[in-house]
Formats: sequence, structure tokens, C-alpha cells
Amino acid sequence: METMKPKSALSNRSKKLAKTFQKVMSLRSATKLASNNGICMLNSHLKVKEDLFTDQNKKPHQGNNKNRAIMEALIARLFAGVTTIKAAYAELQMAQHPYNNESIQAADQAVVDELRAISELKRRFLKRDLDLSPQVTIMLAEIQEQQSLMKTYEITIKRLEAEVDFKDNNISSLKKHLDECVSFNKSLEKKLNSSGSLSLFDNLTLSSLSPSHFVHFLHHSLRSVRSFSKIMIAEMESAHWDLEAAVKFIHPNAVFNKPTHQTFAFESFVCITMFEGFNYPNFNVQEDKNLHNQGAENLYFDKFKRLKSLNPKQYLTHNPNSSFSKFLKSKYLQVVHAKMECSFFGNLNQRKVVNSGGYPDSAFFISFAEMAKRVWALHCLALSFQDDDVTVFQIKKNSRFSEVYMESVTEESVSPSAGESSDSSSGELRVGFTVVPGFKIGKTVIQSQVYLSLVGSSASS
Repeated sequence: METMKPKSALSNRSKKLAKTFQKVMSLRSATKLASNNGICMLNSHLKVKEDLFTDQNKKPHQGNNKNRAIMEALIARLFAGVTTIKAAYAELQMAQHPYNNESIQAADQAVVDELRAISELKRRFLKRDLDLSPQVTIMLAEIQEQQSLMKTYEITIKRLEAEVDFKDNNISSLKKHLDECVSFNKSLEKKLNSSGSLSLFDNLTLSSLSPSHFVHFLHHSLRSVRSFSKIMIAEMESAHWDLEAAVKFIHPNAVFNKPTHQTFAFESFVCITMFEGFNYPNFNVQEDKNLHNQGAENLYFDKFKRLKSLNPKQYLTHNPNSSFSKFLKSKYLQVVHAKMECSFFGNLNQRKVVNSGGYPDSAFFISFAEMAKRVWALHCLALSFQDDDVTVFQIKKNSRFSEVYMESVTEESVSPSAGESSDSSSGELRVGFTVVPGFKIGKTVIQSQVYLSLVGSSASS
């Protein structure tokens, strides 16, 4: 038998259910607003009752609006507090390096004060004792948050400025170290290229002249050739030259074992150009070598003794029409092309000065003049030999290596491996190009310096 409940009981239960539903809807609206701002308010201890903020004499929807405004103000105040703590923490980190005790204490106190304020806000919220003016609270929270953000940005700027200062100091230190290294290298190079290494020529007489003296001064001359080649390459790099294209122009089919070996091509160009015509008096092929009459050795030997340690500018100033002056002018125009000079210096002023018999004061020309002086002095020394003629020779490309006439400018092995012939199928080292020409003094051979490349066995000899 079914039991029937009175209508009054059902009516009371319906009223309670409607009231509960209304409370839940109000709480969900406040929770959704807080969640959208990054805070979850699903704590059972933080229940908000409608009658906490609602006047009994006002309509329900007016109470909901005020409740929503107060919650927005509360969340804005919490976010402002978090931003303040973040700014104080950033200041605390900044004060660690370098260590600043006053800044650390101030930042720590700021964190403590803000945590206390948030804790007090929580206490009042739990006791339902929030006495907030939503508009004023939101405005003050925005001001507090903007101030905290500005403080964070200022700290970030200071940190970045400190990093920039540190890197600037590091760069300055590295530049200073680089300048010291460059200065030290220049001093070593100056010592190597100085005339002090020519002391053995001070008391040299024509009768005691030997091929070993020629070899010694040849090495002295080649140091200046390498020094000028480095300066020329540096100028090319500063002028944004395509070095690979320049190398292919000098030695079109050269194969290099390492990219850094391309410098030998430029050294080869300078050296071969400077020694061209070395077999002839005054480097002039039109002059008959047979006109080198008896007793001319003394004249050339005196020129060598006078010129070997002399400043080229002093010599050219006092002897503007000398054979050396003509040699210097001719070789400069051969080695330094007009387009090259224009790309290096933006004009052809140095060329005009050299053509008119002048002496430019640029480091580039001073290095070239020193190199030319040494080559000219070596030429005078070669013409000083009484009984033996001094001749220059080059090695043809793809020639087989010969220890009698050649030496490698690199450290690559020039001998075949054990059990392999020099023309094995794996390839062999052949002459890629001549870097420094060789010399013959009578029956004495001074080896030519060559660059060797590994080629296949089918390469022509």
C-alpha cells in the first residue's frame, strides 16, 4: 500500500531546494570569476554566503552584483600583492651580486610586509569582515601593480646594464691582451728581420765570400717577402677580396691540402715576381750579362756592404736616380696592380708618388721597400762572386719531387711509404707550384721551395 505525504511537506522541501540552488549558483559565479584570473577558490573554508554582502531590504540581483564587485576587488588586491612580492624577490636577487646588505634587508622587509597584508586579508575574508570599497580597492591595486611592474623593469634594466658593463670590461681586457700579443709578435718579427742577424757580414771580404753567405742572406730576404705577403693578404681581407678567386687567378689548378695553405700562393706570386730577372744585371733582360766585366765584383760587393743595413728611404732620398730606385719602382708596379691599390686605399696616390720617384710613408709601402732592398742587396751579393755565376731556377708544375733540387714548404712527407713505389695507384706528391725559386752557385745547388700536392698516378711528369 502506497503511503501518501502531505502537500505541506512537499512544499517546504521545494522551497529549501530552491534556496540551496540559488546559493550554489551565486558561489559558482564568484568561483568562475576568480578562476579566470588565475586563482582557484574551491576551498571549503572560503564559502561566501549571500547574506554576508546583501542587505535584507535590497533585491537579490543587487546583492549578487555587489558580491561580484567585492570579489573582483579582492582578486585584484591579491594579484597586486603577488606582483609586489615578485618585484621584491627580483630586487633581492639583484642585491646578491654584488652583495648589498641594505638592499637585501629592504627587499626582505617588503616581502614580509606584503605577506602580512595578504594574511590579514585572508583572515578578514574568513571572518566575513571584508569592508572594501570595490572601486577604490581596484584602483589602488592597479596602482600598486603598475608600481611593482615598473620596479621589476628597473631591476631588469640594471641587471642588463651590469651584464653589458661586465662584457665591455671583458672585451677591453681581451683587446688589451690582443694588443700585447700583437706587439710582442711584432717585436719578435722585428728581431728576426733586424740587421743584427747580419753581423757575420760586418768583417766579410770579397775573397772569403762563399755560398753559405748567400744562403744566409737569402733567408734574411725571404723573411721580408713573407712579412709583406702577410700585410698584402690582410689588406685584401680588409677590402673584402675573394681570396679563393685570387688564388685561382695566380695558380688556376692548384690543389691545397689545407685551406690555410692558400697563403703560399700569394707568397709564391710575390717571390717569383720579385726574383724575375735575377740572372741579369740590374734585373734587366735587355742588358747583356757578358758586359759584366772583370773587376765588377768589387763594385757590386761594395754596394752590398753599403745597402744591406741601410734604411731604404734614406738611400732613395740621396740616390733618387739610382738603379735600385728604378728597380723599386718597376717591381712595385708589377706586384701591386692599380686595381689592387685602389681597393686597398681608395685612390692611386701611392702609385703616383712612386712614379714620380717619391717614397710613400704608409706601412704597406715601407714593408715593400724593405723587401725590395733585401732582394736588391742579395742580387748585388750574387754578382760579387768572382769565379762562379749565380743563376736562379724554378720547378715546373707536376714535376716529381727531387731532394736535390727541392724542399717542401709544408710538413707533409715527401717520401713514399714502405712497400710502395713513388707512382703507386694511391697517388703521389707532385709539385703544385714553386713558392721560392732555387739558385745555383757554380756546382752548389740551393733548393727551391715548392708546394706539393697529392695527385693520381696518371699525372704527367
